[in-house]
Amino acid sequence: QVQLAESGGGLVQAGDSLRLSCTASGRTFRDGNLAWFRQAPGKEREFVASIPRDGAYTYYADSVKGRATISTNMPKNTLFLQMSSLKPEDTAVYYCATSRTIYYDGHLASKESSYAYWGQGTQVTVSS
Repeated sequence: QVQLAESGGGLVQAGDSLRLSCTASGRTFRDGNLAWFRQAPGKEREFVASIPRDGAYTYYADSVKGRATISTNMPKNTLFLQMSSLKPEDTAVYYCATSRTIYYDGHLASKESSYAYWGQGTQVTVSS
């Protein structure tokens, strides 16, 4: 089992930057991909970014490409999402997730069903 805990959310203004963190405990990030998803009010959860545990590539949703950077600190079992130029439409609960299998296919890496472990989420609210 892997336990994930997100932090770093909050209320920010449009144009601000924010860094989210996700810390793993238990079996930690030993296996597959690490990812961020988000869910806005009244909408389905959507993919944001993914990175395999070896850091071979990063994959982003079009909606955040150029504004988001996913990264890891594997010795500290921590995943990050740095976001800049935040927009009100970025308002959502942000979740980190990890998979049992490593994916080098961006399509598979962006699917919710590819991920076995999820955190509880952290709220990000961007005011205009």
